[in-house]
Amino acid sequence: MDILTWTYLLVGLSFALYIGIAIWTRAGSTKEFYVAGGGVSPLANGMATAADWMSAASFISMAGLISFAGYDGSVYLMGWTGGYVLLALLLAPYLRKFGKFTVPDFVGDRYYSNKARVVAVICALFISFTYVAGQMRGVGIVFSRYLEVPIEWGVVIGMCIVFFYAVLGGMKGITYTQVAQYCVLIFAYMVPAIFISMQLTGNPVPQLGLGGSLEDGVPLLEKLDGVLADLGFTEYTSGRKGMGDMLMITLALMVGTAGLPHVIVRFFTVPKVKDARLSAGYALVFIAILYTTAPAVAAFGIYNAINSTSEKELAALPAWVETWQKTNLIQIDDKNGDGKVQYLPDPKANELTIDKDIMVLASPEIAELPNWVVGLVAAGAMAAALSTAAGLLLVISTSVSRDLFKTFKPDISEKKELRIARFSAAGAVILAGYFGVNPPGFVAEVVAFAFGLAAASFFPVIILGIFSTRINKEGAITGMIVGLVFTIAYISYFKFIAPDLNNASHWWFGISPEGIGSVGMLLNFASCYFVSKITPPPPAHVQDLIQEIRIPRGAGAAQDH
Repeated sequence: MDILTWTYLLVGLSFALYIGIAIWTRAGSTKEFYVAGGGVSPLANGMATAADWMSAASFISMAGLISFAGYDGSVYLMGWTGGYVLLALLLAPYLRKFGKFTVPDFVGDRYYSNKARVVAVICALFISFTYVAGQMRGVGIVFSRYLEVPIEWGVVIGMCIVFFYAVLGGMKGITYTQVAQYCVLIFAYMVPAIFISMQLTGNPVPQLGLGGSLEDGVPLLEKLDGVLADLGFTEYTSGRKGMGDMLMITLALMVGTAGLPHVIVRFFTVPKVKDARLSAGYALVFIAILYTTAPAVAAFGIYNAINSTSEKELAALPAWVETWQKTNLIQIDDKNGDGKVQYLPDPKANELTIDKDIMVLASPEIAELPNWVVGLVAAGAMAAALSTAAGLLLVISTSVSRDLFKTFKPDISEKKELRIARFSAAGAVILAGYFGVNPPGFVAEVVAFAFGLAAASFFPVIILGIFSTRINKEGAITGMIVGLVFTIAYISYFKFIAPDLNNASHWWFGISPEGIGSVGMLLNFASCYFVSKITPPPPAHVQDLIQEIRIPRGAGAAQDH
């Protein structure tokens, strides 16, 4: 069978599985809609968390980013996986013991203020919409390449699938769908990685293949360094970023991970506090399988891509180049008219432009793997994008129905609240689809933006809310606003207002927009602390509640209010 047939078959089967699970696990109450009834096993929750976390950015873009950034791309590996250590140790068990459904729920109750709750809702919506726009665009790109439909139709098809199982099943449907999606995406990621590792190094373990040698006995990374140096690029294993900037980017990604609302809410779905910590541990293992493989996929991909295109006659280019040229994600311009492709670091002389987002998707074709592997990667990429999109859309719907409506109408019935949650999810799907079809300027920078916002807004108020009895509502509100506004302003200035100045000589203390969330976080911490010092302390019952959360013994069922 050809690639298109395999793609239709594998994507169709996986979607049928997701929809079947959504029908089977349909939510019948608000508790099932928000937190899957609070009865998900740690193993299943760990898989669902891993799928929720490993978005299109992880599956499609991360290896491509490392392919072209080399050593500098390691910040994404360290930051994103390190964030789960923070989650497991500092947040997950305490939030589960607090027993609320959402992050704004926690902020509103801990800081005894509806204003704090509303500010937290605004932060959650901003982070979630920023992130989900990239996911829907990722779905559109995958559909447009493999199903040979326009990108707009690709986004619409993805919207329909997400709408069905996010609106119908709520958190219960999403949880068990994400377990299936994790299995699909990890299988789709590992199979081509194992094949290509065996092709190049003879080792079936990609992580070991990365440090292995090619057929001529030269280590793969040494050969790749030489190939790139000969073309005039920086060596693959050498870094270009300053150590301070790398540290700040890693920190922003770590605390951004720990502050992402769609990830945090997963720890409300397990029965006990112990299970929250255990499921965070499982999630880290499941995520590590992909993240330790990504550097190998990146190195294999860029090595094969350069080998099969650089200095080749235009007429002798492999079939995969022509296929991807149709999507405009690869562009060839024979500037010197010699009939050969020159891949060079100078943009004025470079004749080959490869979009970094295609490295994972194109790797099976570049390595001439069987057609079914190409179709499998398509199914995996869509599983990654759709699983995260569903989690984000649920955060948006619960933020609207629970944290806004119940704040101003506390006597609303459960049936009406569930209906509002579903309508909110439906509205969010449509709006996310619009962003996917008409992407705003920041979609390409969605990772830096969403993580910076999460780091600068949620992380400090959650940490201080758990470990300090002195931080009050005035401090929390001020901290969230200061962190959020500073981070948005800095990223917006360098990304959109003055992109020509977006370089180390103009950055504040040499910190790039990708790492500025760390500074926003520090400003948030400082604002929380100093404002709380000069304003009255929290009420006694709130201070007692904080002390109770930190006692590591048992936890009741998830509370409603």
